[in-house]
Amino acid sequence: MRIATVFWILISAHLVWGSAGNEFRREAAYYVTAYAQHYKVPVEFVRAVVEQESGWQRCPVSQKGAVGLMQLMPQTARRLNVQNRCDLKQNVSDSVRYLAWLMRRFNRDLRLVAAAYYADENAIERKSLNSRNPDVVSYVSSIRRRVEERRAQR
Repeated sequence: MRIATVFWILISAHLVWGSAGNEFRREAAYYVTAYAQHYKVPVEFVRAVVEQESGWQRCPVSQKGAVGLMQLMPQTARRLNVQNRCDLKQNVSDSVRYLAWLMRRFNRDLRLVAAAYYADENAIERKSLNSRNPDVVSYVSSIRRRVEERRAQR
């Protein structure tokens, strides 16, 4: 096969895959915005969670068993009656509904909401902001930085 032919095959594949990726990102952003507004969770907060959890990937699976755009753990998915954690609409709608529930539980303190989403709401409720777990501290700091960046862009 000639180099020019290989080049055009690669360019065509990139255009097809790239546009599919952009289409998924647009659809995901639509659901994130719609459900954030519906459940009255700050859109920039939900976007920060998505960026942190999956980097807007279609359906990643973590080593700990979290799945999907917003990385739902199996037990959380069962609690929320999520049938398919890889289904974009289910993953986002139920994850944002869970964030809204956490917001009510933690009096809209987004630091505690982020910590509870990452770790466990019962552990965070017991420790409040006194958690010394470096992973939790790092996660909350990252979410906060992302939210602040988004708000500064407005």
